[in-house]
Amino acid sequence: MLAAITEASRRFSGPPMRSEAIKYALIVAFGCTPAVNALADDSIGVVKTVKGTAHIERAGRTVDVAVGSEIFSNDRIVTGPASSVGITLRDNTLLSEGANSTLELNRFAFNTTTYEGALDASIKRGSLAVVDGKLGKANPDAVHYSTPTTTLGVRGTEFIIEVGGKGESQP
Repeated sequence: MLAAITEASRRFSGPPMRSEAIKYALIVAFGCTPAVNALADDSIGVVKTVKGTAHIERAGRTVDVAVGSEIFSNDRIVTGPASSVGITLRDNTLLSEGANSTLELNRFAFNTTTYEGALDASIKRGSLAVVDGKLGKANPDAVHYSTPTTTLGVRGTEFIIEVGGKGESQP
């Protein structure tokens, strides 16, 4: 890649200082692209709707939820009273988390070509409505939803999970 950047910078005529500046600008522009793509590839979905208060617990930090917030594997999404969050995963799975709920997205992988991958999510308390996407329809054995007392296998459908009582205690 450096050879291509050096060649591109030679095409520009002008003082050596300008040529060096262009060379470094090209290195920065093209050299940062893989890093940006790597970060974007880690995103498993995006928040499409938010009502009330909600936050994401991620790597020991708390992030407020807003429309457009990216969702990552191992995120824990927590909603407050009279609140809800709508999430669309990369395979077009739709998740609608209800009020006073805690959802953990333990694992998500999806190959857009083969539709292979895995989805492992836990609803610790509250409610979750699900409309399966491409992964659940093409490979239902790879999709699992858990509650504090049950693990559900999915067979390409729509459903609602409710965890009654206090569910699992918050850490």
